[in-house]
Formats: sequence, C-alpha cells, structure tokens
Amino acid sequence: MGTERLDKARIKVIGVGGAGCNAVDRMIQIGIPGVSFIAANTDAQALLQSEAPCKIRLGPGLTHGLGAGGDPEIGRRAAQESQRLLSEVVQDAEMIFITGGMGGGTGTGAAPVIAHLAREAHALVIGIVTKPFLFEGPRRLAAAQEGIAQLQEEVDALIVVSNERLLEVVNHRLPLGIAFRVADEVLRQGVQGVTELITHPGLINLDFADVKSVISNAGRTLMSIGHAEGKDKALEAARVALENPLMDIETVQEAEGLLVNFSGGEDLTLAEVSEAMDTLAQTAKPDAPIFFGVTIDPELRGRVQITLIATGLKEQSASPTARHAAVTSARRHTLAELLGDFHFAEPVAAPASLRPEAVRVG
Repeated sequence: MGTERLDKARIKVIGVGGAGCNAVDRMIQIGIPGVSFIAANTDAQALLQSEAPCKIRLGPGLTHGLGAGGDPEIGRRAAQESQRLLSEVVQDAEMIFITGGMGGGTGTGAAPVIAHLAREAHALVIGIVTKPFLFEGPRRLAAAQEGIAQLQEEVDALIVVSNERLLEVVNHRLPLGIAFRVADEVLRQGVQGVTELITHPGLINLDFADVKSVISNAGRTLMSIGHAEGKDKALEAARVALENPLMDIETVQEAEGLLVNFSGGEDLTLAEVSEAMDTLAQTAKPDAPIFFGVTIDPELRGRVQITLIATGLKEQSASPTARHAAVTSARRHTLAELLGDFHFAEPVAAPASLRPEAVRVG
C-alpha cells in the first residue's frame, strides 16, 4: 500500500438542509480531525444556529431565507442560484461528503446540484443520506426515492440510511429527540468511518489511493460498523457489520470492492483478523479489490471494531421474507454493537422537518 495519507488530502463535509446541518453539528461536537465543515441551507434561522464555520445560505433571492417549503424543485433552484459560492467551496478538495435527509425540500433538491459541482471540481464525492420514516407520509417517501435516484447519478458512492429501520432497533420508549440523534449519529459515523480508515496511523495502513480505487464510480455503497467483545470478537463484529439493519441494503452480496478496518486491543490476533476477513470476502466478487487496515488501541483490549465499506451493490427490492429477516437481525443486535459508545443523555433537537418553525416555513 502507498504512503499517501488522507490527512494530507483535503476533505470537506457539506451538510445540506436541516438534517444535513444537524449531522454536521454532531460531527463538529464529536470531532473528526482533518475535516472542513460546511452548512448549506435555505432556512436562514436554522443556518444561524449551525456550528459549522462555513455557512452558505442557498437561494436568498428565491426563498428569502424562509426555507424550501418542502419542495425539492425549490431546493434545486436555490442551489443553482448559489452556484458561484458553492463552486468556490468545493474547489481544492480531494474528497467531499454530502450529507442530508431525503424527502424534504432543500436536502432532496440541492444535494444533487452540489454533488455535480463537486464532481466537476474533480473531487471524490460520497453521498450519505437518510430516507424518511413511513409516518412522514407517502409523498415525502416518493420525493426521497426520486432525490436518491438523482443523487446517485452525481456521486461516486452513495450510502443510504433508513430512518424507518431505526424504529426496529431503538427501544420504543426512547424519547423522540434522542431517537433522531441516533439518526444523526449514523450519518456522523458514515463520514468518520470512511475518513478514519486512513487518517489513523495503524499497524497496517490504508491510504487515499486505496480508498479512491474502491470508491470511484462505486454506485450504491454500504458503510457499516460492527462492535463485539469476548470470544470470537472479530468474527462477531464482522457479522454485526454485515447485518447492520440501519442501512438501506437487504444483503451484502457480489460487492465490487471492499474496504475493511480493524480497531482492537493488543490482544487482537492474526487468526482473528484472518477469520473475519474470510467471512467478509465471501460477500465480494472473486476479482473484487479488497483492502484492509489494522489499528491497535490498548484501551480496546478484549474488544474489536470493524468498519466495513462494500461498494457496487445492486439495487434490491425487499421481499416480505427478506424484510422479516432484516427485522429479526435488527432486534438481535443492540445499539451498542451498531454504534459503539453512544451518549443518549445529550440534549437533542428534532429534525428540521418536524420542528414547529419548519412547519411554518414549509
């Protein structure tokens, strides 16, 4: 593997719309080294509250800072109005993440426009977005599906997280705000999971060239993290990562590329890594490129975390049988296994689409 480190590259994360800006705030609070953060929104009030050092008010002449009214076409036109500013922001970046919630106005409409500009600037572009809950209605879900299809055409890799599956994992008595914070956390881990594959020096390193070779023009992608401890911890972490019920992928099969990173204590053995990699490799095509890295952290003694990125996955329509299997898998794994050390007691804001002021402006 090469010596080019991603921390020498320029990485930017652009949060688009209410959900995207919430996710960016979460990333800033947790801290992701070596990453620049940008918040882009049509809602001026929400944008003012963002912690991002760079804020872009989309379409001020079109929306007057009052949001997109839940209309993706307004979101698209707003981004086009602000194209000059957006083009400046995406310059000189080697990797750009675009994160947001699909189904509303700004995220759905503006994200594909921003992704197109980022690709024109020759960046490696990764979309990480959420699909809405079913209770948000068929209209919003249909808008999300169309937005995902449009975004898919403009990014190198697209990771889709299902909010609906969040209901199958979290305790039903978990407060609404904290449940939405879990959704923000999944988006945050999507970005951090990719960048930390190569920003963290390890026993075996991945580099930017490895990531680019697998992710360029990768299409639908799964990014998943599995945590486990005790006997067979690496193998179990691999299984958790493959069965992650929060991802909008029923099964991982015939992947065109794999990126895998192991983080474990000094007790992590070569045999454990080999066994886990054998399991993960079975999900890829025979000639698929597979890269892996290993990071040793003494504080993880007895535990292991696996970050898995599987690319080039085919679109899958869930049959009732597959759907039942996904639900069963979701209930078998705990949030601790899927998200690691997640702090549920933190103050939480509901997504922009469900806030009273968001309803007022649309």
